[in-house]
Amino acid sequence: MEIRNFLKMEPKLSVCHDGEGLIKIVSIFDKQDLNTTLQFIHFTTLPPKTSIGLHKHGNDEEVYVILEGSGVMEVDGQKTHVSQGDTILNKPYGSHALYNTSDTDELKILVFEVKN
Repeated sequence: MEIRNFLKMEPKLSVCHDGEGLIKIVSIFDKQDLNTTLQFIHFTTLPPKTSIGLHKHGNDEEVYVILEGSGVMEVDGQKTHVSQGDTILNKPYGSHALYNTSDTDELKILVFEVKN
């Protein structure tokens, strides 16, 4: 049994897909930890006014689960407000970005990527 507490793991600071500012990424499980088509599970924190830049994937899917905060999600050119509890499916070959539009609050998400 393998248990990892993402709240106790050290995040890496990174600019993600040419987004704005530094975000915090905790790699809970990565490809080398898994025996499936699941590529990774990340806990990601976007400080105020940061973003995961607009980018396009190949033949894989990503799921974003909004744990805390709110922002704007862009999927295939369509933007919508997202908040705690929202779960967004980013389909293969689609483009997407996530923006924390808050001046004060962090946006916390779980990200799952599955290769087809």
